Amino acid sequence: MDRRAFVTGLGAVLATPFAVQAQQTGKLYHIGILTNYPLAPFFRDPFVAALRDLGYVEGQNVVLDVRSANNLAERLPALAAELVRLNVDVIVTGGDAEVAAAKQATTTIPIVMAPSGDPVRAGYVASLARPGGNITGVSFRSPDVNPKLLEILKVAVPTLSRVAILWNSANPVKISDLEETRRAARALQLAIVSIEVKAISELEDAFTAISRARPDALFILVDQLLSPVIRPRIAQFAMRQGIPSVAASSGYAAAGGLIGYGPSQQMIYEIAAGQVAKILRGVNPRDLPVEQPSRLELIINLKTAKAIGLTILQSLLLRADQLIE
Repeated sequence: MDRRAFVTGLGAVLATPFAVQAQQTGKLYHIGILTNYPLAPFFRDPFVAALRDLGYVEGQNVVLDVRSANNLAERLPALAAELVRLNVDVIVTGGDAEVAAAKQATTTIPIVMAPSGDPVRAGYVASLARPGGNITGVSFRSPDVNPKLLEILKVAVPTLSRVAILWNSANPVKISDLEETRRAARALQLAIVSIEVKAISELEDAFTAISRARPDALFILVDQLLSPVIRPRIAQFAMRQGIPSVAASSGYAAAGGLIGYGPSQQMIYEIAAGQVAKILRGVNPRDLPVEQPSRLELIINLKTAKAIGLTILQSLLLRADQLIE
């Protein structure tokens, strides 16, 4: 038996008592999901599957109460308050704006971040190891991801000299991300053009600014505004411009971008489901450390590379976890 099969089998054995316990309680649990964008399969499917493996089955002993702001972040506080009035057992949030809205709405209902960029700096938790309140979940904060992605972009585009960075300037956490990326750009002798957006309604103006700047590549600082639902629109714009675009999200390549690099999205939602299960079993969120995905994925979209006339070096292709052909 290989190691992966052994670990998987062991995990199933260890999870079985909890699954049986969940099914035998007879209680119907309500899980509130607060998201700025429509709940997409990349979130729902791994989250629901992981819950099911832990004995919490949608339609049997679990109901998902989904509240989506449809990319109108100003609606999030009212939607969070609605979930509180429903007295859900736990609230799962899809990003930092959602965490802030849920935190404002309740100090008693457990909140699971799926994920947050930097929950300590944002003030959601006291520390990753000891959250200290009603909030726990997943953080993908890593100061190395954006600089590393910029290095990867430089390898992919050896003639790179000017990079446009698209970012949400209304998100305080992204300010530090921008500075980290600027420092990395200076080390690589790259010029940076900052393109700010504060709302989805500003995206077309941002596209115009990028076109005028004539960059060699587009670099996206991901957050809940520039969400997975919006990213295909950005990737298509970049492709029409004939420029490579990258984002610190492993799913960005599947959305049509050239390169996605970051934590496994599936792992994020699986971790969140595991924490929800622990909370439903009675664990206090203040005692659940905020977890960070242990695996980073590099995904390269070769169809996009071909469309913009870019040949990727074999050395970089060999580093990729996945190639989209």
